[in-house]
Amino acid sequence: MSVSALVDLLAAPPTLPVVDGLGELDAAVQASGSAVLQSPPGSGKTTLVPPALAVALGGRVVVTQPRRIAARAGARRLAGLLGEPVGRTAGFSVRGDRQTGPETLVEFVTAGTLLRRLQHDPELPGVSAVVLDEIHERQVDADLLLAMLVEVRAALRDDLAVVAMSATVEAGRVADLLGAGTSVVTVSGALHPVSTVWCPTPRSAPRLTPAGTGREFLGHVTDVLGRALREQTGDVLVFLPGAREVDDVVRRARAAWPDADVLPLHGRLPGREQDRALQATSRRRVVVSTAVAESSLTVPGVRVVVDAGLAREPRTDHHRGLAGLVTVSVSRAAAEQRAGRAGRQGPGAVYRCWSEGEHAQMVRHPRPEILTADLTGPMLELAVWGAPGGRGLALLDAPPPAAAEAAHAVLAELGAVTSDGSVTARGREIAAVGMDPRLARALLDGAAVVGPRIAAETVALLAADGGPSDVDLTAALRRLRSAPGRGGSWRREADRWERIASRPGRGSRVGRAGKVSGVPGMSLDLAVGTVTALAHPDRIARRRPGSDRYLMAGGAGARLSGGALAGSEWLAVAEATRSPGQPDALVRSAVPIDEATASDAAAGLLGTVDDVAWRDGRLVSRRVARLGAIELSAEPLTHPPADLVATAVQQGLRTEGLDLVPWPPAAISLRRRLAFLHAALGEPWPDVSDAALEDRVPEWLGPDLDRVRTARDLRRLDTTTALRRLLPWPEAARLDVLAPERVVVPTGSALRVDYSDPDRPVLAVRIQEVFGWQGAPALAGGRVALVLELLSPARRPAAVTADLAGFWRTGYPQVRAELRGRYPKHPWPEDPAAASATSRTKKASRG
Repeated sequence: MSVSALVDLLAAPPTLPVVDGLGELDAAVQASGSAVLQSPPGSGKTTLVPPALAVALGGRVVVTQPRRIAARAGARRLAGLLGEPVGRTAGFSVRGDRQTGPETLVEFVTAGTLLRRLQHDPELPGVSAVVLDEIHERQVDADLLLAMLVEVRAALRDDLAVVAMSATVEAGRVADLLGAGTSVVTVSGALHPVSTVWCPTPRSAPRLTPAGTGREFLGHVTDVLGRALREQTGDVLVFLPGAREVDDVVRRARAAWPDADVLPLHGRLPGREQDRALQATSRRRVVVSTAVAESSLTVPGVRVVVDAGLAREPRTDHHRGLAGLVTVSVSRAAAEQRAGRAGRQGPGAVYRCWSEGEHAQMVRHPRPEILTADLTGPMLELAVWGAPGGRGLALLDAPPPAAAEAAHAVLAELGAVTSDGSVTARGREIAAVGMDPRLARALLDGAAVVGPRIAAETVALLAADGGPSDVDLTAALRRLRSAPGRGGSWRREADRWERIASRPGRGSRVGRAGKVSGVPGMSLDLAVGTVTALAHPDRIARRRPGSDRYLMAGGAGARLSGGALAGSEWLAVAEATRSPGQPDALVRSAVPIDEATASDAAAGLLGTVDDVAWRDGRLVSRRVARLGAIELSAEPLTHPPADLVATAVQQGLRTEGLDLVPWPPAAISLRRRLAFLHAALGEPWPDVSDAALEDRVPEWLGPDLDRVRTARDLRRLDTTTALRRLLPWPEAARLDVLAPERVVVPTGSALRVDYSDPDRPVLAVRIQEVFGWQGAPALAGGRVALVLELLSPARRPAAVTADLAGFWRTGYPQVRAELRGRYPKHPWPEDPAAASATSRTKKASRG
């Protein structure tokens, strides 16, 4: 390989700000083998840093880019400066496309491509340096690469240089991770001033709705674009969140401004159409793009940016097993990146489709993908690397435990990892395919069921950027098959996956015998559905009885928005998204299947469970065959396990209340006495509140539940005996001492204590029956005074006291004065403390 072309370029480089920092960067790399370069967009770091490293180190430099389009564009830009074709000194390697040769010194790749290469051979033979570009985007593949390269430098290649580059990178954190001595090189940019025009949306066109972006908002973006075209000069770059929105605004703009070149730019487009959007023309251009143009790419001629302020970010609902992209407001950092595109070649303007107040409320930086995305693929990569869950790796952010556990469960179901997270031979086979593990499994196993070609076509459809373009997957596949150019990038991807699926030794783990490609009777729907179901068995869905809604095997509800799939009994769902506040996910793409296909594809979710539950006032016991959460069949269960019965009754009591069981006076009395002791003494005396008893059903009612089948059976239970099971031993022997059911008063009568209020036990007694008594006995071992409710001879309340001796001295004279006239036949001694207690009148006492 010759470096002369690169030397010539660096001898007379284009006028770019990064030129002033190349010397400092070279010194930093020579000193420690690593560096962090911080420089704003448009400074030329992607174009000139890799050649400078290749010349300084005398070897090949691999440059990672966040997207395939950026990798191809970077190679074309450098090759153009060198006056060479792509593939000679500067080349690229991305999924499904590669242009490199033996003379290539600078190779642009996606992070995923280098990750595959690193897993195959961690020493990266022939590579002198790795440049991690746009690392601020915090894509999970880039985070893994950074951590793995740190380990490679420490254990295998201390001569491998690593440079991290970005406009807004957390430079200090990355430098610390790269190791001691790593320098941060800062190059100031020479961006031209960019003025901001705020274009808030009208109330009738909100930026975000529960379903994402609405047509009204896209109309507002188009109106803002028209204003920008009238008020400014130069080409316009419009930012929208996804391919659907891009295509919508392109259609509107072409109709409104036929004299301009209106060009889409997103990941679904074939390479030649992406290239066209990146090339200047003689006419004024409007490039309508997703976030692919936010960084790395140079769109020449742009002096105006129209920003919708939205982006797609990965989100995962681990509880429902749903993962996908959601539309969110961009961060302030991303908004600045986008605005900077207008100031690369001269003063520019950014038209923001939101208000200045909304801007202040945006988050400062986008969240790292590792914190929000489905981690099934990354967790497999870590397992293959020998660091299950990221253990021992210097990651910028650790995987969230819930996401890591969910990913491990999926990988274990695929047979890709062991219980401790170590990779299996099956896992290495899946990882070697180089795509999401679910899709890799669907390709490998589906090929033996429906044939390599249909499996590859379906997987290419499911893996396409932005997903399928039609809710009906089979219709989308037919459209791609008949498209001009035979499907473009989809066709190339399908060809590549077919080659992988057709390799000798690829064995299937699923499938019904004899049902292979070419066997009569297998419809295209069923073939596509089989592969889709293999990819996402947890999203297999069955229509709920008597409803147009669906239940997925993973437990999530789902709904269709109508169309050709409406009424299908079974669906293999490829994509479903759930909006906030909506109980069911909206099916974005799916295909009809039958029950047999569902059972085969999700064999790991098949099982039989005993379903014992309290429903509509009765205990229902069934043995149920399930596909995950989907019920396939059921039969009565005559002898349900006692623990399930207890759980069902417990749920019934929680739902319908403790009044489901009988509460005779004895049980009520015992429960109140126990509540008093728990309030007065605490543990070990049990809490017998409703909530506590509902939580402890197996302890007090458990032995009695074997024969319970209906609410009537519950009404026959002996709750008095059941409550005694909660009594603590040996303390239970003192129950009648600490909380006596009755107290004997001076007349010899045993009167019942009222424990209705556990903080204030009360004994209701006629005044004459406690004559001569200095005080009632204290309860709970002397801790709680017994309150006396003193009654008249007619048993009407006369006084209440917890201090009888004090009452005799101060309260009794007034009570005596009031009652002796009303009840003259009853004794009313002046000194009741010295009198004899009686329950009789004066005449009866004398007799």
